[in-house]
Amino acid sequence: MKRPSTWITTCTVLLSCFSTGFLANIATAQTDQAAQAGQPAQAGQPVPQSALITKSATAIGYEVGGGSTKVDLKGSELMPDASGWAKVEIKSKAGRTSVEVEVKGLKPPSTLGAEFLTYVLWVVTPEGRTGNTGEILINKNGDGKLSATTPAQTFSLLVTAEPYFVVRLPSEMVVLQSERRKDTKGKVFPVNEYKLLKRAQYEKVGNPLALTLDPNVPLEMYEARNAVEIAKSRGAEKYAPEIFSKAEGSLKMAENSLASKADKNTIQSSARQTVQFSEDARALAVQRQEEERIAKEREDAAAKAKAEAEAKAAAEAAEAKSKADAEAAAAKSKADAEIAAQEAARRAAEAQTQASEREKQQLRARLLEQFNRVLPTTDTPRGLVVNMGDVLFDTGKSDLRSGAREALARLSGIVLNYPSLRLAIEGHTDSTGGAEFNQTLSEKRANSVRDFLVTQGLDAGSLSSQGLGMNDPVADNGTADGRQKNRRVEIIVSGEVIGTQIGAKT
Repeated sequence: MKRPSTWITTCTVLLSCFSTGFLANIATAQTDQAAQAGQPAQAGQPVPQSALITKSATAIGYEVGGGSTKVDLKGSELMPDASGWAKVEIKSKAGRTSVEVEVKGLKPPSTLGAEFLTYVLWVVTPEGRTGNTGEILINKNGDGKLSATTPAQTFSLLVTAEPYFVVRLPSEMVVLQSERRKDTKGKVFPVNEYKLLKRAQYEKVGNPLALTLDPNVPLEMYEARNAVEIAKSRGAEKYAPEIFSKAEGSLKMAENSLASKADKNTIQSSARQTVQFSEDARALAVQRQEEERIAKEREDAAAKAKAEAEAKAAAEAAEAKSKADAEAAAAKSKADAEIAAQEAARRAAEAQTQASEREKQQLRARLLEQFNRVLPTTDTPRGLVVNMGDVLFDTGKSDLRSGAREALARLSGIVLNYPSLRLAIEGHTDSTGGAEFNQTLSEKRANSVRDFLVTQGLDAGSLSSQGLGMNDPVADNGTADGRQKNRRVEIIVSGEVIGTQIGAKT
């Protein structure tokens, strides 16, 4: 895409000013904890797993006060002839990490697909967090530069093709990836897993965006049009109308400014605002569609469990009545009607008691099977123990991941059919770290699970939570596997309605 050098210089200056304010707030779900930990933040809206792919990388832990160092940027299979380098420096413990990037030989992003209009530089931490650090504008030779900062001190770098600059997750269109030099200063850390957004999330449904770029029209206008179309294709009109209407209004203002040949800064400002509104609308639409899907699954699980319970109860009642009627008829043939009637009543009562016990055991077995479809569950003398492994929480934190919320929502849909059930939630940790830290962490995780279940409609009076820290291990803390098993939250489901452990003597 050809752009005059003066246009590129202007965009570069605007981007430099813009990055300290607007781009610094791209990740709207950034938390204080993330900032204190020196990690780039991701957006808080959940993204369906079907929309993501997973990759691994190698991060560098840069030295504080160790001066600047360089890493190479190597072209991917999408653009093997592209190259570049990055100079990284952490000047003090309290300061941010500066990153200066220079790229060469990049083809116009639209060669990878009509929906792609620009390039974005990302940092990826060993925990798999990704952070948008800014837009890289290229000249007609495919060369570009970017100066940015990040709170992270250990990270990998990658450059992706994007439909617009305000994106919350990197697309799968990776064109450059950082690679350590022999003289690079810093320790190597693996990034076992980080997420990339499938390009389908940015394609217009049924008709990929076909944009012909006019060199006299600012690139920001094309990004704004692109962003509105993409948000619309992801259901923003229906699921985020309050924000999408602002995006459409902002785009109209930008188009009017362009048609009236207004000042370029005015056009670019309206266009950038349009991109932000559109991305917010797209992300909110994805979040609300995911919440809608989880709610439907919860309702379906509850309806299925209720239907199964009602059908089983009706069958057992009919069977008990049939046996009682048969015994009553047999008693009539005996000479001593009174004794026969008393005997029949005794047997009927005994049969009813046995049927009641069987019903409890069968309900317990059904719940064990239903819970196991959601999370690993075992039958113990204490009750049905549902095990939430450590992977459903971020390391050292008590916030529930998206998968944990989904599983607990489905679990609550089942439990709601049996109001007399009681749930005791217990948090456990391994022996790593101090006893006070582990006690606090176990309590916070147990409370997080309890609070979420209350939001799903369960009676708070039927729930209890406590943290047991590292005092009740189920495996050897001397091994990594054992420690992972010990890091868990257990939900003990009990109540008269499900009786005692299956197979236990009563």
